[in-house]
Amino acid sequence: MTQTTNKAKKKGLVKRLMAKYRLVVLNEDTFEELLSYKLSRFNVFLIVGLSAVFLVSATYAIIALTPLKEYIPGYDSTSLRRQAIENTYVLDSLQLQLERNQRFVASITQVLTGDLSATDFEQDSIRNTLFIPPTEADFVTSTQDSLLREEVAREDRFNLFESAENRVNYVLYSPVTGTISQGFDPNTNHYAVDVVVTKNTPIKAVALGTVIFADWTTETGYVVIIKHAQNIVSVYKHSESLAVTQGDLVTSGEVIAFAGSTGNLSTGPHLHFELWSDGYPIDPTEFIDFE
Repeated sequence: MTQTTNKAKKKGLVKRLMAKYRLVVLNEDTFEELLSYKLSRFNVFLIVGLSAVFLVSATYAIIALTPLKEYIPGYDSTSLRRQAIENTYVLDSLQLQLERNQRFVASITQVLTGDLSATDFEQDSIRNTLFIPPTEADFVTSTQDSLLREEVAREDRFNLFESAENRVNYVLYSPVTGTISQGFDPNTNHYAVDVVVTKNTPIKAVALGTVIFADWTTETGYVVIIKHAQNIVSVYKHSESLAVTQGDLVTSGEVIAFAGSTGNLSTGPHLHFELWSDGYPIDPTEFIDFE
């Protein structure tokens, strides 16, 4: 009895699914039949199902195969992630370069204004950092050390660096010839030598380098700053006029300015000449003969 009932239900379900229906489109005014379709519930379910599958597949294809996927919240593109990492590295590099440039500009500003503290160049503090107790020091002179001492003793005192095979023989050219009116004195914050010369005397570059500053300042008049190899910087102040501009490449002995007495701190025609190495002032007379 139960099996008969189930079979009857199945036949009834199949009959309802396969039952034919007519979909008719009529003209509202004339009741004329315009369109007519024979449909069954099975056909409707089949058409709706296939349409849904088609729409889902088309939507997936459009999103997966086109750039539209990048606009989906939470989508993580490999190329975008790689680009973000590269941008982070570039940003870090730019920040480091910016910090170096800021430190360089600050040091140049100190050179121009003379706003330096003598404690920055305290020799005793430098010696203390390198101090080795006598009990720990090895005073035995090796053969290599003796040979090196003899080689250094033969070096020209106007040569800034050792004449090693892989280094350049760096000799400084005298910017002017004259009488030194005030010498190098860190105790009075005078990190330069003042050389008395006549007005419009040609001032020459001490070595090959690039002009990093060439302009007027209130206190020191026309100023030229040249950056040389081995982190050497030469500064020429109180010029009457300039013969170079910022960015110029100059050679040793090339005229870069003409001596004068410009600026509030000048008392007469002379050259205020400074020499810097790795950000520290050094006595120019140790390497240049001005007379």
